[in-house]
Amino acid sequence: MIRYAVIDVETTGLSPLHNHRVLEVALVLVDSDGNIVYEWDTLINPLRDIGATDIHGLSAADVYSAPTFDQIAPELASLLKGRVPVAHNLSFDAPFLAAEFARAGYAVELHGNSGLCTMRLAPHYLPVSSRALEACCNCIGYSIESAHAALDDARAAARLLAYYIKQDDDFSKCWADEIAAAQRIVWPAMPKMMAERVSRKSNALRREEHFLWRLPSRTAHKTQTQADSYLAALDRVLLDRRISHHEADELVAIAKMNGLSREDAVNIHRLYLTALARLALEDGVVTFDERSDLKSVAALLGLPAESVDSALESATEKQDQICLVERFELKVGDAVVFTGEAPGISRADLEYQARAVGLRVTGSVSRKTALVVAADLDSLSGKARKARSLGIPIVDYPTYLKLLDSVGCSEIRPALGS
Repeated sequence: MIRYAVIDVETTGLSPLHNHRVLEVALVLVDSDGNIVYEWDTLINPLRDIGATDIHGLSAADVYSAPTFDQIAPELASLLKGRVPVAHNLSFDAPFLAAEFARAGYAVELHGNSGLCTMRLAPHYLPVSSRALEACCNCIGYSIESAHAALDDARAAARLLAYYIKQDDDFSKCWADEIAAAQRIVWPAMPKMMAERVSRKSNALRREEHFLWRLPSRTAHKTQTQADSYLAALDRVLLDRRISHHEADELVAIAKMNGLSREDAVNIHRLYLTALARLALEDGVVTFDERSDLKSVAALLGLPAESVDSALESATEKQDQICLVERFELKVGDAVVFTGEAPGISRADLEYQARAVGLRVTGSVSRKTALVVAADLDSLSGKARKARSLGIPIVDYPTYLKLLDSVGCSEIRPALGS
């Protein structure tokens, strides 16, 4: 009995020969009659930039917490073993998978002829001028739910395969040579392991909840020592008044490492907001912009809007009852690193501007780096990954341009997008 594994991958680019990587892989297992028996999919962390988001619809935030390919390779191989690979444009999908298996240390002879291609088979079964997946599916009355999402595309190709099988009295005999080539694929021995998969659906569900809800709920009991590292991280990630997905995960990890409950974190968030309120009250007046900033921080920290008034009231109490928060400032001699392209400003102009005010621009991140400036706060670039490992602040380009005021460069700062 012949069994099929319908494959689809989303990638960072068009060719594995150019170091492009797989971002998402999906399998739909189909029996000899064309019936779907199992579905499997996961996003993949490519450990590099994610390429054309406008095509595959994925961002670095979607894939950074996903497993790497080597982590899912054994499970993927076990699902493919003994089955005929099928894809809509197998010449694209198969080489990408072969390259990823090779990077993981496994030689697998997957190529454009090692299975069935529903795109190449289309003229035999469909009256179409275009062999694109959507056009082929339209011919059989099937609508793709979300094009360029691996699982939806794999489902679509599986529907095409089922249609072809039903149109042919002896489908397997008709394509015996291709099926025989697929059955000759030798799968190397791999350890039995299953990594935790991350899908588009699970990502969407995760984003609906505030990161506080990932902490255990119990009576608050934190000590100052337990709170210090969490406060330091909180102050760093709120520098640009945004909490990226990486940063939310970091805060959760630090809280759990220090035994902080959700209630502990909420109390720390209130203390932090009160510390910001004290800074706003230094001149005795809370401006509209300062109040708006406090409201923004409260929302980021999962605090109700009325927390701002409570924080301003608490800010008049003794200094030792409030955590200390320092305003981050860039200083002459500080080292900055850029990663990703700023909208409307060339890298050369940014570097010239930074050096003109006394900053040092370096091409790599080290413990001496004061700030990393990124186009995407969840960037998977080597620079961003190194900065996170060292606890160095990462901010976006608009925030960086504002920070340049601290080194006296407001008169030469260009407008973003000019």
